[in-house]
Amino acid sequence: MTPFDIARSYIGTTEGPGPADNPIIMEMYASVGHDWVEHDSVAWCAAFVGHCLERAGIRSTRKLTARSYLEWGVPVEVADAQRGDIGVIPRGSSSWQGHVFFIDRIEGQWLWGLGGNQDDAVNMKRYPVSKLLGVRRAGGVTSNVIMSVRDVQARLRSLGYHEVGEVDGRIGPRTRGAILAFRQDNDLALVPIIDVALTEALENASPREIAPERASGTPAESRIVTASNAQIGLGVIGAAGSIGSQIAPALLEAEQARDMAGRVFTLIGLESWLANALPWVGAAVFIGVVVYALRAKAARIDDHRSGKTP
Repeated sequence: MTPFDIARSYIGTTEGPGPADNPIIMEMYASVGHDWVEHDSVAWCAAFVGHCLERAGIRSTRKLTARSYLEWGVPVEVADAQRGDIGVIPRGSSSWQGHVFFIDRIEGQWLWGLGGNQDDAVNMKRYPVSKLLGVRRAGGVTSNVIMSVRDVQARLRSLGYHEVGEVDGRIGPRTRGAILAFRQDNDLALVPIIDVALTEALENASPREIAPERASGTPAESRIVTASNAQIGLGVIGAAGSIGSQIAPALLEAEQARDMAGRVFTLIGLESWLANALPWVGAAVFIGVVVYALRAKAARIDDHRSGKTP
């Protein structure tokens, strides 16, 4: 989507009623690096334009001053202005004040601008062409291809943000949590969105640091580790008992299996071999249980130390 298309999707967005703040507008401030703004009553026309640019993969000025866009991109003659170009007009009595918006069209002495903070809302509004301070276009501006949700999820996982969960192309609670964790670690605005700032940071980020105490620790109250320890203990006891006692397993199923196997071995003349081999077979089974339990325990501890699991 183009910045203009994104801007149109916000038509009808208004400031919150009374003292309330519209979270959509607050997200716009944050997406251009101004999450310190506390209320949507702060002029947000530049935040709106910047937010739409960033969501489209085009770097904005990341400033809240409308006139900052007079130095953005490349200048365009009014007669050559196209839909989606950015227009700036004066506002207020100070020389630094202004208003910025996307140009929809110019007809004669009037232009229609799609902008935010136009009567406290996102809408289309008419302005005199004579008020234009400048028209700008995105030529020469850093442009990034915004990562897809799947690419973001895969990159987060490769960097150690395993809370992202599965790479499924959906921004669910786990993906939002991973995005916010990454943004916090990299001093980005704490908004769970995919924009230019996030894409740039993901491309240049180093793997997530693991705290020393975690890197050498073990998971507390892990059911896998507890179960593995129990299996290891029982396996060792069982293996020792099989070898030492030279008796068949105590379980009824195992006894029945032994009787059946005994009959078969008697028929083929291997009864004496069975009596000697069965304890060792039982011991091998118990040893196998111990080995797999040790591997499960080691994998769980490795997942904890690498940050894959809590």
